[in-house]
Amino acid sequence: MLVKTYCAAVNGLEVTTVTIEVSMSRGVMYHLTGLGDVAVKESRDRIAAALQNNGYKFPVADITVNMAPADIRKEGSGYDLPLAIAILAANEKMMSDRLKDYMMVGELGLDGKIQPIRGALPIAIKARAEHFKGLIVPKQNEREAAVVNNLDVYGMETLSDVISFLNCQTEPEPCFVDTRREFYEQQAHFDVDFSDVRGQESVKRALEVAAAGGHNIIMIGPPGSGKSMLAKRLPSILPPLSLSESLETTQIHSIAGKLSRDTSLISQRPFRSPHHTISQVALVGGGNNPQPGEISLAHNGVLFLDEMPELSRSVLEVLRQPLEDRVITVSRAKYNVEFPCSFMLVASMNPCPCGYYGDPNHHCVCTPGQIQRYMNKISGPLLDRIDIHCEIQAVPFAELSNMKPGEPSSAIRERVIKARQIQEARFKDYKGIHCNAQMTERMLHEFAEPDAASLDMLRMAMERLKLSARAYSRILKVARTIADLAGSEKIESMHIAEAIGYRNLDRGDWAERGI
Repeated sequence: MLVKTYCAAVNGLEVTTVTIEVSMSRGVMYHLTGLGDVAVKESRDRIAAALQNNGYKFPVADITVNMAPADIRKEGSGYDLPLAIAILAANEKMMSDRLKDYMMVGELGLDGKIQPIRGALPIAIKARAEHFKGLIVPKQNEREAAVVNNLDVYGMETLSDVISFLNCQTEPEPCFVDTRREFYEQQAHFDVDFSDVRGQESVKRALEVAAAGGHNIIMIGPPGSGKSMLAKRLPSILPPLSLSESLETTQIHSIAGKLSRDTSLISQRPFRSPHHTISQVALVGGGNNPQPGEISLAHNGVLFLDEMPELSRSVLEVLRQPLEDRVITVSRAKYNVEFPCSFMLVASMNPCPCGYYGDPNHHCVCTPGQIQRYMNKISGPLLDRIDIHCEIQAVPFAELSNMKPGEPSSAIRERVIKARQIQEARFKDYKGIHCNAQMTERMLHEFAEPDAASLDMLRMAMERLKLSARAYSRILKVARTIADLAGSEKIESMHIAEAIGYRNLDRGDWAERGI
């Protein structure tokens, strides 16, 4: 007897419907075709134990299993459940009439319990696109998959539950998630707030400008000055995620297995802070089973690189292309996958190896050569992609001991949202451009052309401060954002002046002076 069940293969963000065909005849052999990996081939043993522990026997017959399309590699243990159901149906131990209406995924434990899998959300989207009536997933994945409307999602705990459902013995209620209500309820709840920060008004302003224009930013200052504290509060002032952005972000985290059991949609912008010992593959993605890296997990959010010069040079250099293209293509001999990575880079660093170069309260013990080598760990092309360089000093005791709370994140966020709305209206005719940081050179001439007085100021600054040529367009982009925050249609001299102050590492005399 020939029976078909349906599941899905996830490769990057691409999902392919997989048809599992089981043919049974007289004999004792078990044949599995369709490019299954080791986990798929081992499924026979898991299925046999699960069936035995749930009152069934693995059939003694010649069983041929084909996983179509046979030219796509099948990886992981999520095929256990549809394989087990197909074998039972082919052995006429259960009804097969409803199998065509449902896609199913899940790993089987030896006791028949269904274990969670990765990628439930993109699989649910594919099931709806293929017009399946419903999707059967592990109980732990039901809320994640139920985000997709117009699809009945059933979370099952055991193999027996699935068999009873497909035999029409039980009719469980499909999982329902009020996506919009949960999404909007959780958007404004943050564990941290800018009101907790004492002092550092200039740095707060720089972060506000960065958030308003989507600019990458690096903070330079001594240990304990609050660089990490400020960076962790940046998501609280970024514009809230839209539903489409949230769905895209949740898909990436679903594939990586980073969603908690109670999570349906990610409602806040992600904040990723990898350790400085991270490898290239962990940062950009890849591996034997292609998984998104940290830059993709930070998609639509913030990637924070603490102590940036401590990361290896090769790891830092792989960021250059994703920062420009906002997408990463991972190419290997066996696969080629593409992950989105439109993130905001926030980095921090000390001014020297000991951390106290230019600090009036501490003596620096580093030689000029050590300082120069330390700074050279960040290449010019990478630094070119960071729009704002912000110097930060330790907070004086008078400000640190002040118990009066600072400006809350909600107030800053309102200004950021207004500036972003101006930019969205400005770039509505440009596909893929949403904020000032994404402007091309041609768009700079159209939207960020300074007046004569501002141009003279910029020319003078570049000559006196020995600014590099690459700083020119970055200054104009930041000045455009500053003007948007001020509600000004034109870029004025004061906007240019503030933007020039955010290019400290481009100054030719930076390493020769105190901060």
